[in-house]
Amino acid sequence: MDTNSNKKITTASGAPVVNYEDTMTVGPRGPVLLQDYFLHEKLAHFNRERIPERIVHAKGSGAYGTFTVTGDISQYTRAKLFNTLGKQTKVFARFSTVGGEKGSADSERDPRGFAIKFYSEDGNYDLVGNNTPVFFIKDAKKFPDFIHTQKRDPHTNCKSPTMMWDFWSLNPESLHQVTTLMSDRGTPFGYRHMHGYGSHTYSMINAANERVYVKYHFRTQQGIKNLTNEEAEQMRGKDPDYAQRDLVDAIKEGNFPKWTLHIQVMTEEQTKTFRWNPFDLTKVWSQKEYPLIEVGVMELNEIPDNYFAHVEQAAFAPAHVVDGISFSPDKMLQGRILSYPDAQRYRLGGNYEQIPVNRCPFMVNNYQRDGAMRTDGNYGDTPNYFPNSFDGSYQDQSYKEPAQQLESLIADHYDRNAPGENDHYTQPGDLYRLLDEEQKQHLIQNIVGAMSGIEGPKKAQIVNLQLCHWFRADINLGMGVAQGLGVDMNALSQHMPNK
Repeated sequence: MDTNSNKKITTASGAPVVNYEDTMTVGPRGPVLLQDYFLHEKLAHFNRERIPERIVHAKGSGAYGTFTVTGDISQYTRAKLFNTLGKQTKVFARFSTVGGEKGSADSERDPRGFAIKFYSEDGNYDLVGNNTPVFFIKDAKKFPDFIHTQKRDPHTNCKSPTMMWDFWSLNPESLHQVTTLMSDRGTPFGYRHMHGYGSHTYSMINAANERVYVKYHFRTQQGIKNLTNEEAEQMRGKDPDYAQRDLVDAIKEGNFPKWTLHIQVMTEEQTKTFRWNPFDLTKVWSQKEYPLIEVGVMELNEIPDNYFAHVEQAAFAPAHVVDGISFSPDKMLQGRILSYPDAQRYRLGGNYEQIPVNRCPFMVNNYQRDGAMRTDGNYGDTPNYFPNSFDGSYQDQSYKEPAQQLESLIADHYDRNAPGENDHYTQPGDLYRLLDEEQKQHLIQNIVGAMSGIEGPKKAQIVNLQLCHWFRADINLGMGVAQGLGVDMNALSQHMPNK
C-alpha cells in the first residue's frame, strides 16, 4: 500500500470514516443507533445506484474515438464539423439493443441502436440512429404502443409474440422493418460488423443559406457479419454480453473499428417528385437515384475507464443539432425532438448536459440556473435573465436558418396511410428479392419461428392477416411462410383483403 498518498476513507462530504464495516450499536448485540450517519449514507446511496434504465436501448456499449473528414461536402453544409479535409472531431458512440432490459442478451433478434455524439466547436451534435435504414412506424404518436408490444405482457410479465405480431399485422407500415428484423441482419455479430444509419431524413444548410435533405449511412469497414438464428440463440446462453466484450477486446488490442460515413442528398425540388414521401421513416431512397457521397471516417479507439460514468450516463437526443444541420418534416423525427431530451431529464435530471460525457467541451452560455446536481458553479454572480445591462451576451444572427416554405395552411389530423402514402409492400418485396437463396431461406425460417409463438383465441386472425402482408410483398415469401406455418391456403384466401 502507498502510505504516502491520502487514501483514508471518508463520507461523501469528506469526513474521515473511522469504522467502515461495523455499525454503532448499544452493546455488541444491541440495537443500532440512529446517529451512525455513515450507515445511512452508505445504504441510501446504494439504494440509488441504479438510475432509471432507458425505456428503450437499455443494454448498450460505448467508446470514444475520432471522426476525420475525407470528403468535401461544403456545397451542402456550412457545419464546422465537416468544413476542412482532414479535420478531426472527438466523438462518443453508443451501440445498443432496443427492446430488452439492461440485463438482456446482446444477441437478441432486435434492431441495434447506433448513436454518435460529435463534440463540435459549434456545440454537440447527436446523430441518433439504428443499424437499419427504416423503422416500424412513421408517426411518433404510435411509438409508446409499439414499444409496449416489444416489452413484457402486463398480465404474464413475459415477452409475447402474440402482442408483437398482433401490432405488426394491424400496422402494415411496419413490414419493411419487420422484414429486415427477421433477416440475419436482425442478429448482427456484435457491433463492429454492422452498418449504422441516421434513418430519418435530415436537412443541411450551406453558406449561401440553401437547404438540401440528406440521409446518413455509416458503412462498417470490418465487413458485415451476422449470426444465424441458431447461433444467436446459442450465444444468449454462452455469453449474453458478447457484443460488449467484443468491442472492448478489439479496442484494447488496438484493432480499432472504423466506419465510413456517406450521405445521400435530395434537393427540395426533388422531394416533390420522389415516388414515395421522402420524409417517411419506413422508406429508403434508391442509391442508384441518390448515390452515396463520402464524408469521412469514424474510428473508435478508447474504452471509457468507467462504464456507468460514460456509457450509462451518456444522453443522446436528435434535438441536438449544430449550425448547418437541421431537421425535416419527418413525423417520427419531429416527435423525437421532443421526447428524447424529456427522457434524459427524467432519467438523469434537468442538468444532464453537465455530466462530463454529455458536456460540450467548448463554450456554453445561457440563463438556465439551479436544479438538482448543478455542478458548473451555476454561473456565479452573473445575471439569470436576458436582456440585461451587465454581461454583454448577445444573439448571434449569423447562425439564423433560412425560412421554410410550408405546403399547407390547414392544420388537421391527417391519415399517415392515406392514398399515396400507403405502399407498404414494394420496398419490403424488393428487399426480399435482393437476398440470395440462403438468406431468403433464413428469413422465411426466422419468420416462421417467430410467428409460431402466436397463441390465444385470435391466433388464426393474427397469423392470416400477417400472411396477407407477406404475400403482398412477394408471392414466394408468402408461400414460404404459409407452408412453414402449415396454414390452409383455402382458409387464408377467405381472409385476404382487397389490395
